[in-house]
Amino acid sequence: MSANDVEHEVVVYWRPGCPFCWRLRRALRRHRLATREVNIWTDPDAAAVVRSIAAGNETVPTVVVGDLAMVNPTASEVIDAVRSRAPQLLGQQAADRGWWSALRGSARP
Repeated sequence: MSANDVEHEVVVYWRPGCPFCWRLRRALRRHRLATREVNIWTDPDAAAVVRSIAAGNETVPTVVVGDLAMVNPTASEVIDAVRSRAPQLLGQQAADRGWWSALRGSARP
């Protein structure tokens, strides 16, 4: 994977049993945001990445959008980061709507 590929994806680091991970992943799916989800319990390199971002801790969810890393972000923070750093990753309908409407799945009148 090249550096250019990383700029064009959203990486969500997670682990099984994490309610915050479950909630964020579900919200991003509702928004139809394509992500690469990486389980830090099965990928030691991913766990090392998370520790490098989270001051030595394996705090998840940790999300990387381009050059921005976020520890335990809200879905709206992730969407805002994608909008500003990689808007091509958002579907046109999602890009035209507000984040709350997009998360709820409601259409704009």
